[in-house]
Amino acid sequence: MWLCRPGADPNACRGSLKTTVKTFGEPKKVVTPKLPRKPKIDCFYVYPTVSEQTTPIANLDIEPAQTSIANYQAARFSQVCNVYAPMYRQVTLRAILSGGSATVTPEEREAGYTDVLNAWNEFRAENPRRGFVLIGHSQGSGVLKRLIREQIDPDPQVREKMVSALLIGSSVAVPTGKRKGGDFSNTPICTGKNQVGCVISYVSFGEKPPTDSLFGRVRVAPQPDVQYEAACTNPAALKGGWAKIDTLVRGKPIPGLLGAAAGILYGGTPPKAKTAWLTPKDRYRAKCMTKNGANVLMVKPVGKKSKKLIGSPNPGWGLHLMDINLPLGDLIDLVRSQKKAYAKR
Repeated sequence: MWLCRPGADPNACRGSLKTTVKTFGEPKKVVTPKLPRKPKIDCFYVYPTVSEQTTPIANLDIEPAQTSIANYQAARFSQVCNVYAPMYRQVTLRAILSGGSATVTPEEREAGYTDVLNAWNEFRAENPRRGFVLIGHSQGSGVLKRLIREQIDPDPQVREKMVSALLIGSSVAVPTGKRKGGDFSNTPICTGKNQVGCVISYVSFGEKPPTDSLFGRVRVAPQPDVQYEAACTNPAALKGGWAKIDTLVRGKPIPGLLGAAAGILYGGTPPKAKTAWLTPKDRYRAKCMTKNGANVLMVKPVGKKSKKLIGSPNPGWGLHLMDINLPLGDLIDLVRSQKKAYAKR
């Protein structure tokens, strides 16, 4: 079952890119980036935890929750790639928010990975010679991390086709102070915009993570005798330091439980516009920092008018809901640079 793939109609991962750009003290403007007819690389996207089904594990029905998150997170990548997105039997929001995910059996968890693996094999069989980018968030990143570890990292021929992997909102373990090793033996963390075959990974926070926060920490050490940290790569400044980030959100706020949580994050109604996409008035800067034992992408407002973002649904989650969208423009630019570097290579 595919949520998105080239030629599908409707296709939640491809649509209008018309964008309203708002800036404090200036009139708004509307821009429409080009949507290429035949992108030269592919993106394989695995969505985060969004299912509002009442069971611990979702079925494969395509519901508004999956369509909305694909619109929100993946559709903008159609500027640089053909986006594929499989449906999978994920652990549901109800299970995670109620603490019931601990009761999900190993067999049930395996079902979700099996769905993605089957889709991956079909995807590669159709596109064996094309470069690809992996894109995941939260639970989706966890699934892709295993896919890289088992199917890509050990295989040089597949690995050389990987333009990059965006494993966002989930921790990728690396030895402390290093850019390679840990979860992946052969796949490094990205340190330059023209580097290919590497990983972008971070979790975003607006305040120091609480001690009990699970994000930005290595939960399971790949080797017990090695000190690890969660990788943090700032898409706007891969070499480190503070940098302004290019935020892009949908013109219509996301519905359902995630929409309610977004209201907490913004401290009120999320920004909106009549166009498909919006660059809000609020501007932010970001820097990878270690705070309270967690390695995170710290996000701060630029100027006194920009709104401070609130951890949602509670401080331990940080800005998890906006992990991708806060620097989405930077992620698109980064993939575009990596695509060019891959073509030259």
